[in-house]
Amino acid sequence: MKFSVRIPFVDLLGFELHRMEDGEAEITFAPADDHLNSFDVVHGGASMTLLDVVMAHAARSVQPEMGCVTIEMKTSFMRAAKGPLTARGKLLHRTATMAFTEGSIFDAEDKLCCHATGTFKFVPRLPVGKGTHELNTLRTD
Repeated sequence: MKFSVRIPFVDLLGFELHRMEDGEAEITFAPADDHLNSFDVVHGGASMTLLDVVMAHAARSVQPEMGCVTIEMKTSFMRAAKGPLTARGKLLHRTATMAFTEGSIFDAEDKLCCHATGTFKFVPRLPVGKGTHELNTLRTD
């Protein structure tokens, strides 16, 4: 399944979207050596990015024409994450403008590595490309 919007950082990390429907999303990540920390496990920043993206996609799954921006995120690390990894996100509650979510990352043995909660704001997706620069301003108020 293809991501509906191009996120260059997600492309760089190599995330793969497998599901995005009914308030849920699933993304896999096969970490390379560049994604590891000094202990040879997945860097916490890569894990947090994976959680951020899967939770945003869970939120957007109920209204895909909207964008989402992260308002806040809390992450708890339970065990070292060693790839390949699967992230699952779930929309817990939404209002007209906000989404409250949770996400978890599991290793190849389906052991929970980390968990997060996040709050996202729905924002209109605007046209991009040549000649539309003035429309790219993101309103977050």
